[in-house]
Amino acid sequence: MAHEHSFASPGPCGLGALAMACFTFFALLTGRVNHDALPLLACWMVGGGICQLVAGVIELKDHNIVGGNVFTFFAAFFMFVTALSLATKYGLSKAGLPMDGRIEGWGWLAGLAFLVMMTPNYLKSPKILFIAVVLIDIALACIVVLDLKLDVNRAMFAQLAAWCLLVAGWIGIYLVGAISMNTHFGRVILPATSPIVK
Repeated sequence: MAHEHSFASPGPCGLGALAMACFTFFALLTGRVNHDALPLLACWMVGGGICQLVAGVIELKDHNIVGGNVFTFFAAFFMFVTALSLATKYGLSKAGLPMDGRIEGWGWLAGLAFLVMMTPNYLKSPKILFIAVVLIDIALACIVVLDLKLDVNRAMFAQLAAWCLLVAGWIGIYLVGAISMNTHFGRVILPATSPIVK
């Protein structure tokens, strides 16, 4: 939060987009919406991707290697690739064409490895942000297992992923408020918690 920006901090925009993705995937993974929602969800992912790409580029410009790379990676894979994937899967399904979706499990495995390698960096961020990143790590691990179609209790893994994403999304929304209000008012309105590592 103390990082200096040549522009205003893009954190609230990027975290708001992350929360949107977390909430919508919670709805999908828990069956609150069905797969007929995929084309509309793809549209929302494109919007989120724009927010996260802007946030990532600004963070990279300001020499924030962690935030810049994570926001840019999320924009590309969590948002834009997901949007294309959802639209493709929906179209192939409606057309009755074959598809081996397990390839996404392999892609997400690389995404999980990337995020796990970035996670220790968040020990220097507010504790609450570190917790959100760990929750997203767990959710992504569950999604890897689901997409690889491993012989597991699929409902349990889907529920675990969903609830981790929902909690991470709410943390993101809280941080949107903390970053924007604390910056705008020049004092702590919403505490963001201290980092685990100084």
